[in-house]
Amino acid sequence: MNQGVYPLAASMINQINRLDQISNNLANINTNGFKQEGTTETTFNYYLERMQKEATPPTNINIITNNIPKIDSKYINTEMGPVVATGNSLDFALTKPDTFFKIQNEKGDIVYSRDGAFKNLDNFLVDSNGNNVLNTDNEPIVIEDGFESQIGVVKIPYENLEKIGNNTYMASADAQMEIFGNNDNMIIQGSLEKSNVNSVSAMVELIDAHRRFEQSQKAVKSIDELNASLIEKVGSTTR
Repeated sequence: MNQGVYPLAASMINQINRLDQISNNLANINTNGFKQEGTTETTFNYYLERMQKEATPPTNINIITNNIPKIDSKYINTEMGPVVATGNSLDFALTKPDTFFKIQNEKGDIVYSRDGAFKNLDNFLVDSNGNNVLNTDNEPIVIEDGFESQIGVVKIPYENLEKIGNNTYMASADAQMEIFGNNDNMIIQGSLEKSNVNSVSAMVELIDAHRRFEQSQKAVKSIDELNASLIEKVGSTTR
């Protein structure tokens, strides 16, 4: 009977992870260029197929283990968010979903972002965190006439990127990257791309994750009560 607790406990952990993910999406609903994240779970069929490929004979132990649901992977919704005109000459929106601005962070690393809410800091173009926006040659951009044509734009598949915080990504060492010599038709000045998080669907997912957690919690409690009842009955018959 205790075997049923393990998949239920794992399911509760999965829902906690989902709740964290969904809450993060909702917290960034007003973050420029933010991309919604999600999670996927493996199924029993996946584990069974993997066991067959590995020629692993089923046993009581691995059957129980493989029944436990598990977060399989995280994914990023790469769809573009709505582009909104701001009228600010230092705001820029990318026109294609898999392109990024180049930023030099506080560690000196080149990172990538879709947040084009730039600022003027000592006559240099910087992002909202005060980090330099870079040109095609990875140099800081001086704000002067025609500076917008210097803004570096690169194309990188999302699978070659890793989120590192501050709404930025780090490219993998073997990332397939296309660097554009100019940004003609790649950016829109005076506009910003907003988050692609859908607040309605995110709230529905939040409620669903919460209900699943509660259902698993109630099931664990029921099993615990049944165990307690069984122990009491066994104890009474052995007196």
